[in-house]
Amino acid sequence: MGWIYVVVAGFLEVAFTTAMKESAGLTRLWPSILFFITASLSFWFLTRAAITLPISTAYTVWVGIGSVGATLVGILFYGEPAGLARMFFIGLLIASIIGLKLVSE
Repeated sequence: MGWIYVVVAGFLEVAFTTAMKESAGLTRLWPSILFFITASLSFWFLTRAAITLPISTAYTVWVGIGSVGATLVGILFYGEPAGLARMFFIGLLIASIIGLKLVSE
């Protein structure tokens, strides 16, 4: 169950970083509310994951999913560059997350 929790937490991290950007420094009401809700839920799911997963694994996977997701959101919706080197290192992050799952309980 810990892995499900950490994946949900990671996707919520993508949601809260996107809402944070859309909130324009917490000056826009609805994106700011969405930020606080998704950030709170993300941390809640991360704490649940850390009950059964080692904190080092849970945190690393949470950050990895958030990093990959935020990068993809930036590329797809905000016109950020998607160069070959950048995509290579995103691929390494994904491979690392999968590797942690394979070597964990």
